[in-house]
Amino acid sequence: METHWLEQAANDVPAHDDWLSADEAVFLGRMRFNKRRADWRLGRWTAKRAAAAYLNLPEDPHALQEIEVRPAPSGAPELFVANRPEAVTISLSHRAGVAACAIAMGGVALGCDLEIIEPRSAGFFADYFTDEEQTLIARGAEKDRFRLVTVLWSAKESALKALREGLRVDTRSLIVTFSPQTDHEHEAAPPRLCSVASSWRPLQVCCGGGEILQGWWQNTGELVRTLVGAPAPLPPIFLKECAVSTC
Repeated sequence: METHWLEQAANDVPAHDDWLSADEAVFLGRMRFNKRRADWRLGRWTAKRAAAAYLNLPEDPHALQEIEVRPAPSGAPELFVANRPEAVTISLSHRAGVAACAIAMGGVALGCDLEIIEPRSAGFFADYFTDEEQTLIARGAEKDRFRLVTVLWSAKESALKALREGLRVDTRSLIVTFSPQTDHEHEAAPPRLCSVASSWRPLQVCCGGGEILQGWWQNTGELVRTLVGAPAPLPPIFLKECAVSTC
């Protein structure tokens, strides 16, 4: 499955709102807090730009008004163009002034996530990771521990989006591995982690219901990206060069 990826930073978003639809402008006007408004605008701008590039649509403000992201009953984002549902699947994420939109053909499972590497407590490990994942963390190099934890957590977030479940599901029902296990392998090896990665690296998430989602991870600087889906996605294709300082 071919997937595409677009990132935008806060300073990429226009100061004006003439690219929003009438309904979006009303929704934005009801938001009370500046951070929430900024995050929402960044996410919508990124999704609209990604959709326009993927669907080969114009990117002028009037054309972008016709592109809307609406929540499905599950809360998952769905794309509409000229008030009609578009046959694509999208996933959105934003973190620390950066937003990402992954986009693929319709009717597939797809989830993406952005995370910043930061310290996590032992309690966090116990609350959100399986015994197998905690063993993987313990086996990894100490200097890379929080990077590994961030990749694992981000992969779970992506999987929950692909399943359209969000955090309604216990994250310990999802097991993230970095190479398929065989009968002769007791554990997947910790991934080789570095501060700059130019290519996507494979992972998979085994879900509680028996479903397996294939995916990819990448990190640049302190930013971790993950994407999972079904059918198995190819490494994401960047729709344009990242406009963030960590790329």
